Amino acid sequence: MFERTLTVPDAVERENLTAFLSKSVRLDEAAVVRLRMRADGRLAVWASTGFDALAVRVISGKIVPDDTSAAADQLLAALDSESDGVVDPGFSMDSAWRGALPPDTGFAHVDDVPARVLIDLAQRGAALAKEHGSSHGPPVSLLDQEVLHVDGEAGDVSITMRTVFALTAMGFVPYTGVDPLTSDIDLERIDVDEKVRVRATKVWLRLDARYGSVFSRRGNQLSITVER
Repeated sequence: MFERTLTVPDAVERENLTAFLSKSVRLDEAAVVRLRMRADGRLAVWASTGFDALAVRVISGKIVPDDTSAAADQLLAALDSESDGVVDPGFSMDSAWRGALPPDTGFAHVDDVPARVLIDLAQRGAALAKEHGSSHGPPVSLLDQEVLHVDGEAGDVSITMRTVFALTAMGFVPYTGVDPLTSDIDLERIDVDEKVRVRATKVWLRLDARYGSVFSRRGNQLSITVER
């Protein structure tokens, strides 16, 4: 038995984890993921998206030690070669993980946003990034732009393009089709009733989609371009 062990007995959950890791590596070839057991006995897998936002997918599994970090590409390779759901996560990358994780609880529900709204924003943002970006990526002014304002009984929050890009880049919104979710996806292929739940604390913003969640720290900018 490995000193550090990831156990994911269910084949479907291994596929879910593989999809999450593949998206993480696509965003950053040197991606590091943090695997952490939750109080409910499930396993949360965290990754940095490169958009100043964290992504997480929760699966049925177990990690020993119960809070450890690993190289995403090595973990992908290990999952590809396993046969019994027991995986060696490779060398410890705990020192490579930067920053604290959001709390597991304390988030208040603000509102539910149609997934099509967020994908539409991502498409428009991608078009602007292509037009005005450089070899260093999209303009910082575009990434920091607050593109959606959401209010509800728990208060109101503003969502930046960074967070929208993070949600779509991780493929957390389901759609009709077998090809990857891209910036030019037909919005009609996303169920009109598909929602993304917006929750927040005083410090963190959280978007919960069907296949995962993204978290970003709340800022103080006042620029708003879309209201609902």
